[in-house]
Amino acid sequence: MKLKSGDTVKVTAGKDKGHTGKVKKVFPKKQKVLVDGANKYKKHMKPQGERKPGGIVEMERPLPVGNVAIICPTCKQVTRVGWRRNQSGTKERFCKKCKAKL
Repeated sequence: MKLKSGDTVKVTAGKDKGHTGKVKKVFPKKQKVLVDGANKYKKHMKPQGERKPGGIVEMERPLPVGNVAIICPTCKQVTRVGWRRNQSGTKERFCKKCKAKL
């Protein structure tokens, strides 16, 4: 998977199209990411005793990876991610537009 938690992404499809946020969590098996402030839903919760009162709770749901695009921290543009080997032989991600390390 080309996205990691902490990456800044832009939502390219869905009800929050155009929203920009950081990736909170990545779900590689499901091919989904949880973006901060995007894809919010309301859930009706029953009271769970004295400590947890009931009510309507706003929560975020994961988005498919295909509905988000990474924003390069160097050139500040929406881009794709490439892989290459650096001088020491380890793999690193890079921006396809400006060739900077992500």
